[in-house]
Amino acid sequence: MARGLHITHWSHKDLADQIVADGIVPTISARTVGRILDTVDLQPHRTRYWRTTRLDARFKERAEKVLWCYANAANLALHRIWVVCADEMPNRQILERVPIRRAIPGSIEQQEFDYTRHGTVNILNFLIVHSGMMEAACLEANDSDHYVPALKQFRRNHRWLRGIYLIHDGGPSHTGQINKDYLAACDGWWHPCLTPARASWLDQAELLNHAFDLRYLKRGSWSSREDYIAHVMLSWLEYNRRYAHPFEWVWTAQKMRQWFAKHAP
Repeated sequence: MARGLHITHWSHKDLADQIVADGIVPTISARTVGRILDTVDLQPHRTRYWRTTRLDARFKERAEKVLWCYANAANLALHRIWVVCADEMPNRQILERVPIRRAIPGSIEQQEFDYTRHGTVNILNFLIVHSGMMEAACLEANDSDHYVPALKQFRRNHRWLRGIYLIHDGGPSHTGQINKDYLAACDGWWHPCLTPARASWLDQAELLNHAFDLRYLKRGSWSSREDYIAHVMLSWLEYNRRYAHPFEWVWTAQKMRQWFAKHAP
């Protein structure tokens, strides 16, 4: 709220009316307000979320491990040790919209507002850091009971490796007892690295999720859950052929320490 009003989203007209009510000028148009805001680069109609990271000793410890993995991913790969990031795209709705009117000259694509819902799917994406290649699995549920079998399958697919540094966030599916027991029983083949609390953005798989969603999921329509899963499993193979490359990552451990020293309480 502002100026004693209950408005939470100010339009140009709202601002113009308030300027006049406050006696700043006798009259002003909404268009003029817009031009003034453009001049000073203010956009009150927009907002962006952020999440405050907990800057404590555990943040520094975990962030250093993750950033060390990124810095050494290419060298480790030469010794048959991969750095792999994992992250879920949970509860993705499977929507069918009919018809979809494709774009034609003079008219953008149009989709039917109403849809038929065919359930949800949990997509687990693995990012191989040094190459940018991905692998995906569709899980029945986003929990340890389903995450661990996906890890086992990933290891079977790459049994020739000497080990993997596994970077993932501290969500329940990654920190449950079933997951802990499995990783502990692997004789060090898996080296789990948790991202710090409220800092899952350190997981490069989040970048992969965004890129994959934008190219393969955002504007689709599927007639069944099976159709959606088949699409995902074919799409990640195509992503590797067409788009896969290592993500540019410039935040080094040294930069993190400098930032931490400046902002930590």
